[in-house]
Order: sequence, then C-alpha cells, then structure tokens
Amino acid sequence: MDIVLTSDNSHTLYNETVGEHYHSTFGAIQESEHIFIEAGLKYVSENKDEINILEIGLGTGLNSFLSLKFAIENDLTIDYLGIEAFPIEMEDAKKLNYPANLGMEKEMFLEIHKPTNEIIKIGNKFSLQKKLVKLQETELPLENFDLVFFDAFSPDAQPELWTEEVFAKIFNSMKTGGVLTTYSCKGIVKRALRSVGFKIKRLPGPPGKREFLRAEKI
Repeated sequence: MDIVLTSDNSHTLYNETVGEHYHSTFGAIQESEHIFIEAGLKYVSENKDEINILEIGLGTGLNSFLSLKFAIENDLTIDYLGIEAFPIEMEDAKKLNYPANLGMEKEMFLEIHKPTNEIIKIGNKFSLQKKLVKLQETELPLENFDLVFFDAFSPDAQPELWTEEVFAKIFNSMKTGGVLTTYSCKGIVKRALRSVGFKIKRLPGPPGKREFLRAEKI
C-alpha cells in the first residue's frame, strides 16, 4: 500500500492491485464526512438513540472512525458491522493520520483494525464487528440496518459488488426507512438500486465530485 496525502491534509491509501485509491485525493476526510456522515449518519440519526450501520468495504476504517466520533459527540449508540474481504495491515493503519486530524485517540482508531471477527467495544457508545469475508459469502440479518455505507472500490474495479443481486441482499437487510449512501452515480448503479426497490436521490458531491447517491428503502 502506498500512503497518499490528499488535499485536506488527510491520508488515503493506493491499492496497486486494484489500481485505485481508497478515498478521494481531493480530501479523504472531507469526502467521507460529506457522503457518509452528513448525508447518511446525521440524516438517519435524528430523533434516535441507537442505530445499526452496515459498511461494505471497511477499508482504511475512516468511515467507522468518523461514526465513532459522531457517536461520542452526539450521545448516540452505534452497532457497526463492517464487511471487508481484504483488510489492510495493522502497520499501514498505524501510519494513517486520521486520529491527529480529528483530535481522536490513536488507540481508538487501531482498535478498528484488530484482526478479529469478535465484537469490539470502543468507548461506551460504539460496538464494531468485522466479517473478513466477501459480501457474497456472508449472510446478513433481515430488516436490521438503519444505514448502509456502500464504499467498495468502483464498479470498474469490482463489478461483482455493484449488481442487482448484491443490492437486493442489502435491501432485505435494511429496516423500512433505512438509507444507503454511496459515492458512485454511474447509470448501472442507479438502475440496480431502483430495480430492487430503492428510491434514489442525487446529491451535490464533495470537492472533486459533482454528485453522489442516497438511496432509501421506503
């Protein structure tokens, strides 16, 4: 993995095998806060004390770390399930500058990257479980999740994850009123989401990206 400093002074990683960065080079934290926290977690958590989150593509752990920060700051209990078939190495995680940029403890961030399938309790409000398998090979609980962060590599790099079959599996795992956010606005993504029952909305993107998608299970 190559560490890349993005425009907001936060790191991303470049995966040479896939040929893509994990986050926007225009600003890793900026992108994740815009797409997944502001348009996802903040949107869904209004008037709630507890929320269940599913992330497809745990990656660098940035989205989960931002969710942990949000839970602490807003007295919100979060149960978080991350699906990641190819987790990053702990040595790479130690080099990422998210804790310093966000004013959070580094040990909290490194807890996210412990190589275990067991539930990890971080603080009083945040529980994380990781499934280190491919999404296609794991069962998801039905009608369980309030929010889904779909943050896999792009449809060009991982076309097998952006299919009607995968989105139907996720749709069935979500509660009515649940929300999915993703950075991709490709036509094949919009069609797949609509075909399984999602109502989609295009929203203005962060710097470097014109728009992104928020999909709701009505």
